[in-house]
Amino acid sequence: MSSARYIVPCVHDVTPRHFDRLRRIHDLLETVGIGSRYAMLVVPDFWREWPLLEHPEFCAWLRARADEGVEMLLHGFTHRDESAHTSAAARLAASTLTAREGEFFGLDEATARERLIRGRAVVEEAVGRPVTGFVAPAWLYSAGTHAALRELGFTVAEDHLSVWRPTDGKVVHRSPVVSYASRDRRRVLGSLVWSRTASIALAPLSVVRHAIHPHDLDVPSLEAEIERSLRDFLTTRTPLSYEGLAAA
Repeated sequence: MSSARYIVPCVHDVTPRHFDRLRRIHDLLETVGIGSRYAMLVVPDFWREWPLLEHPEFCAWLRARADEGVEMLLHGFTHRDESAHTSAAARLAASTLTAREGEFFGLDEATARERLIRGRAVVEEAVGRPVTGFVAPAWLYSAGTHAALRELGFTVAEDHLSVWRPTDGKVVHRSPVVSYASRDRRRVLGSLVWSRTASIALAPLSVVRHAIHPHDLDVPSLEAEIERSLRDFLTTRTPLSYEGLAAA
């Protein structure tokens, strides 16, 4: 990827439930200069309460963003972890790394395949174009999910530490994501520290990934820090899509 430097911006949990927050995030990304050069991670039926295709106004908004150049990736199916984890380690991870939203963390291959097929079809109908990228909720994957992604021909996926091509398994980038957590005061403070640290620690990397969740904008200090972080990275970096990163 030569000596050029990039930022891969994305917005998680794209669902009608967060329509107002997502519009605010889009406005923020336009304000800092990213415009439509970012990715949306779309959930087909958030918490089994927000079926995407039953919200035509939201789907029309998504399609307009896609027409402007926003990259659309599949982000789980329900975003809820309903698996009965058998090991103590898995139960601990499911409860501490996320608020029981690691939907694909405990799925076998057949179940993962079925949700990937259904979810991709829903999002493609909503946005009017093919969807070939996938990010698991909370960045948590089972072995069965990895196998299903490879079988179904998804061309790009990521976890918290890497981006890879499921089709051939090649890891195309390694680094932690710059992301934020708003569930409680401790997590907010940790996010602020990490974001400031990342501006320095990740500076030598050719590619930085930056993730925003809708509830981040519920906390004014996080919203201000997200804007600061993006503006800082954009002084030396150009927005890059996941597909562009995977093609490297």
